[in-house]
Amino acid sequence: MSVEGSAADHRTLPVPDGLAGERVDAALAQMFGLSRTRAADLISRGLVQVDGAGAVKSDRVLAGATLDVTIPVEADPLAVVPEEVEGIQIIHDDPSIVVIGKPVGVAVHPSPGWTGPTVVGHLAAAGFKIATSGASERQGIVQRLDVGTSGVMVICKSEHAYSVLKNAFRRRDVDKTYHALVQGHPDPLEGTVDAPIGRHPRADYKFAVMAEGRPSVTHYSTLEAHRFASLLEVHLETGRTHQIRVHMAALKHPCVGDLTYGADPTLATRFGLERQWLHAVKLGFEHPDSGEYVEYESGYPDDLAKALEAVRGAD
Repeated sequence: MSVEGSAADHRTLPVPDGLAGERVDAALAQMFGLSRTRAADLISRGLVQVDGAGAVKSDRVLAGATLDVTIPVEADPLAVVPEEVEGIQIIHDDPSIVVIGKPVGVAVHPSPGWTGPTVVGHLAAAGFKIATSGASERQGIVQRLDVGTSGVMVICKSEHAYSVLKNAFRRRDVDKTYHALVQGHPDPLEGTVDAPIGRHPRADYKFAVMAEGRPSVTHYSTLEAHRFASLLEVHLETGRTHQIRVHMAALKHPCVGDLTYGADPTLATRFGLERQWLHAVKLGFEHPDSGEYVEYESGYPDDLAKALEAVRGAD
């Protein structure tokens, strides 16, 4: 497990009884103080062995097994780079939380392979002090929006707020409202999609409705029905990666412009879209300090607003 051309930190530890049965990436993260994402990256690079044999992140560890890891001393791809990002709006700011409007093309936090701007990098550059709980690259983060999805999201500044809101999201006590412009007309016009979601078996960057996936529930209602597309209001019970996009595609009504999940590229071009028409419009929760219910909204960005007007005009 040598790392040519660079210094490396080689560590060996036995798996404690309390981690028996855990996935290798989860055990590695806990034993060596790494983020789960960083642990998975090291495993994929062949820098982790269990009892002398190569490992994959989904393997399960046994108590007493020897875990060897080589951690290259290199620039951490998950390090937060302070950089102000044009287009991030501060919707609300108080000692406990900061609520932002995230533009398209911005990741919430660093991840392997992503070299673009991030929300946490912007907040660091802008002088915001956020909670230190969580992995280093996602401190203060209690929710995420895809790089290609815009809208409102909350980041925690205090440790108390992080604890309270993390649990609120876990208990599904947070009201998450999205607007999605989808192809065609869903039938019925309002309904619930209750279908488990897992990683796509043939494309690692995609997700799909799968029997062995994680429980996922999406509620939708039609706000506007037009000749080529329908504007939906969507409420999420769960918060799976790509959930709305996957569920709408499963209904055969993908988000307009969402070429990853089967949208018509001709329609996307006609309405000037270079990404999926999906926006987080509203976020409601009990404030972690006052306990009062608060609600924050984010208006449509220019590209989505123009595309919607074009859809309306095509009736």
